[in-house]
Amino acid sequence: MSAKAFDLIVIGAGPGGYVAAIRAAQLGLKVVIVERENLGGICLNWGCIPTKAMLRSSEVFHLMHRAKEFGLGAENITYDLDAVVKRSRGVAKQLSSGIGHLMKKNKITVVMGEATIPAKGRVTVKTDKGTEDLTAPNIVLATGARARELPGLEADGDLVWSYRHALVPPHMPKKLLVIGSGAIGIEFASFYNTLGADTTVVEVMDRILPVEDEEIASFARKAFQKQGMKILEKSTVKQLDRAKGSVTAHIETGGKVEKMTFDTVISAVGIVGNTEGLGLEGLGVTIDRTHVVTDAYCRTGVEGLYAIGDIAGAPWLAHKASHEGVMVAELIAGGHPHPVKPESIAGCTYCHPQIASVGLTEAKAKAAGHDIKVGRFPFIGNGKAIALGEAEGMIKTVFDAKTGELLGAHMVGAEVTELIQGYVIGRTLETTEEDLMNTVFPHPTLSEMMHEAVLDAYGRALHF
Repeated sequence: MSAKAFDLIVIGAGPGGYVAAIRAAQLGLKVVIVERENLGGICLNWGCIPTKAMLRSSEVFHLMHRAKEFGLGAENITYDLDAVVKRSRGVAKQLSSGIGHLMKKNKITVVMGEATIPAKGRVTVKTDKGTEDLTAPNIVLATGARARELPGLEADGDLVWSYRHALVPPHMPKKLLVIGSGAIGIEFASFYNTLGADTTVVEVMDRILPVEDEEIASFARKAFQKQGMKILEKSTVKQLDRAKGSVTAHIETGGKVEKMTFDTVISAVGIVGNTEGLGLEGLGVTIDRTHVVTDAYCRTGVEGLYAIGDIAGAPWLAHKASHEGVMVAELIAGGHPHPVKPESIAGCTYCHPQIASVGLTEAKAKAAGHDIKVGRFPFIGNGKAIALGEAEGMIKTVFDAKTGELLGAHMVGAEVTELIQGYVIGRTLETTEEDLMNTVFPHPTLSEMMHEAVLDAYGRALHF
């Protein structure tokens, strides 16, 4: 059977791959996309989207318990975990089938199967019906990543869960251990803790949410502890003893090992890139700690071969993957796109309270040699936050004292994952403190705090 010829082959149909395919098709290229599991990848099927649906259920559950504060009545408040999961899976399915529609609309060929790259410009796909050979001068690797497994802490789907098991739980945890306090660990800890699980979070670093600004992480930790979460920092899970219906964890903190028993463990200790089985080594691709090494334009150093998204390294975010996909498609089509700047990509964590940030933390700005001005504004000083019953939170801004450049912004509190985009646009447009001060923010909104946090950096805050 002769090979089918295309202008571009995309391997992986997650938020990086499918967006690269759409943009390339818009630019007139003949595109084929190869996917071994689900259109939409982990993000739509087993990540960003279904977790947000579940977290929304826990948020509504939490609000129902506060009904009295709002002059409302709600008695005998309960939840049905199966129904919560069913809604979450339905949301994921709706979006995943939407990707299929987008592929058809943009005349993109979809091949379901396992891809390997036997030679430059060639891809072989193992499908249900046999093998299919594809050729193209350009190939984009968008194969994503999977959960990292530490020896002895491997998921079994019964007592020890990965993020996948946590999205379709076989039971409701009564006593839960979450290993790792990055975005994934904290979101699941927040979800199950809100529904009543006695939750303990273990973090190996000296603080939870290690990539966030220290002040924001500390604020979040206090909020989590107030909600009944136990948090162990500078701690390591040395081993798990699995018995029938329970797990005994050996947790080392400051040289002392304590044994604690749980009925469920969620392991969220990072991710590894899906680089195996593609034939990358034979092509001469450089792989560093499971991630493909690329330049600023996602080029691998092998002619016509690009890598985008999680496989190409941090930050491991769907929106970074999508933006890289667009950039690479434009580059292949002969355009001159700007490279993606990782430091201008926002990170969002949808726990309760939410956390969002962009740019440099206060510590990183100082370490980079900037003379800085820092502004802060608390939610308690904002009329809309008080009216919403969400008076716990803070917005923090970091500026270069000499130039007025916005170096970073960090937030914790209600809806900050939506607010952060204002600062992201500001950084993209190379805004200064003066531009932000001269912007009129609507009232009453949470966004006014963004204005006040800028004013505060220059000793001009009005409402606090």
